[in-house]
Amino acid sequence: MTEESVLRIPAKLEGMDLILSFVSFLLDSHGCSPQARTQLRMAVEELYVNVTLYAYPDQDGWAEIRGSVKDGVATFVLIDGGTPFDPLAKDDPDIMLSGEERGIGGLGIFMVKTMVDEVEYEYRDGRNQLTLRKRL
Repeated sequence: MTEESVLRIPAKLEGMDLILSFVSFLLDSHGCSPQARTQLRMAVEELYVNVTLYAYPDQDGWAEIRGSVKDGVATFVLIDGGTPFDPLAKDDPDIMLSGEERGIGGLGIFMVKTMVDEVEYEYRDGRNQLTLRKRL
C-alpha cells in the first residue's frame, strides 16, 4: 500500500511554488530521474495554471493535488470545484501548421499528453479531476 500525499490551496498563480515543491518532494523521495521529474513538473504546472486562469471565472476557488508513487509509477490528480471542463475532449492540434493556421489553444494539454504515459479526466461530485500517470 502506498501513502497518498495531498495539498489543497487557493487557486491562485501565487500558489505555483507550493504545487511544484509538492511534486518535487514526492518525486525526489522516490528517486525519480531528473528527466521524469522535469516532465511531471511541467505537466502539473500547465494544468495548475489552467485551473487558476479558467476554472473560477467569477469567484475565488481552490485547487487540490494528490500524489503517490507505487510500483514505479507516479500518479498526480489535480482537482478543482470550478466550471466543468474536459481538456481531453478537444482534438490534438496539428503541430505541423503555423501558429496562425492552427489557432489559439490546445498546445498545453497536447504537451502534457506527450510528457506523461496516461492522462484521464473525470467530472464527479461537482469536481474536475485530471489524473496523470508516468512510469519512473
